[in-house]
Amino acid sequence: MNVLETERLVLRHLTIDDAQFIFILVNDPSWLRFIGDRGVHSLADARDYISKGPVESYRRHGFGLYLTALKEDATPIGICGLLKRDNLPDADIGFAFLPQFVGRGYAYEAACAVMAHAKIDFGLGRVIAVTNPDNSGSIRVLEKLGLKFERMIRMAADKDEIKVFGCSI
Repeated sequence: MNVLETERLVLRHLTIDDAQFIFILVNDPSWLRFIGDRGVHSLADARDYISKGPVESYRRHGFGLYLTALKEDATPIGICGLLKRDNLPDADIGFAFLPQFVGRGYAYEAACAVMAHAKIDFGLGRVIAVTNPDNSGSIRVLEKLGLKFERMIRMAADKDEIKVFGCSI
């Protein structure tokens, strides 16, 4: 189901049929470095990740992470969307793209559409984002979107601190 379209992209709900793409994305070295190992080590794990993550989020919140594909040929290039984590007060925007599609403005283009979606379709007045302090590429996109650094947090006792960005929309 297509959710959003931009000039160059289509964002749609992830389904278990996207397991191969998700398996590749979440095992990419940049994902592992900046987001972390999600335990997706097989196609079965990828299907489980999709059903317990994005699909469950669509059911509970009406939004989630969306597969982001090129409009011209439907090539999947990444994910972008909103998450609602139990330990954070606001929905947060997240995105990740395969390395060959980084640096082309796709993350910003997709995230702009998601920010408008958050405000218009869900009535959200504020969006946050969390990122690894070393992830300069994501930080640049967040700042370009208008999010400002607010504080450092630790999502779990055994995890490193991450940056929280936020803005009213």
